[in-house]
Amino acid sequence: MLDDLKKDATQRMAKCVQTLRDQLKKMRTGRAHTSLIEHIKVDYYGSEMPLNQVANVATEDARTLTVTPWEKAMVPIIEKAIYKSDLGLTPNTAGTLIRISMPALTEERRRDMTKVVRSEAEGARVAVRNVRREVMNELKEMLKEKLIAQDDDRRAQDEIQKLTDKHVAEIDEAMATKEKELMQV
Repeated sequence: MLDDLKKDATQRMAKCVQTLRDQLKKMRTGRAHTSLIEHIKVDYYGSEMPLNQVANVATEDARTLTVTPWEKAMVPIIEKAIYKSDLGLTPNTAGTLIRISMPALTEERRRDMTKVVRSEAEGARVAVRNVRREVMNELKEMLKEKLIAQDDDRRAQDEIQKLTDKHVAEIDEAMATKEKELMQV
């Protein structure tokens, strides 16, 4: 019973860290990388599909992304989806090839982006702590109903706290990496 609780807490905390990493991937730095636009949804014959499932997305150089749709009819639809995205990117079309130039970030914009990174990281930390709180409450209930002994409760609480500390450290590491990446010129 305690093992299941710990396993569940580990999975939920790891999911919080993974969600943060996914959010950070979508944030634009000065360099072009495909994960920046792969998540953009495109109308593909009546259903919403991620861009990377209807076209080939690649980096041409450090500041340029290329999108090559698998069907010529998808070019204007993909262009429109890129315009609509909140990334502030402008696609240039040459036949069936769509080029997206990444403008250089100003120092002020980089600082704003680091603030956003920090707030995302704080949100992830809060999510991990909420998982810890829920598990601790479950342990208290189990102790109250005499399903576990006090020693087991104390040991489980210590292990949950160690798990929390480990996942918070992973969040801090991801945040520091992204900040460093943002501040590189």
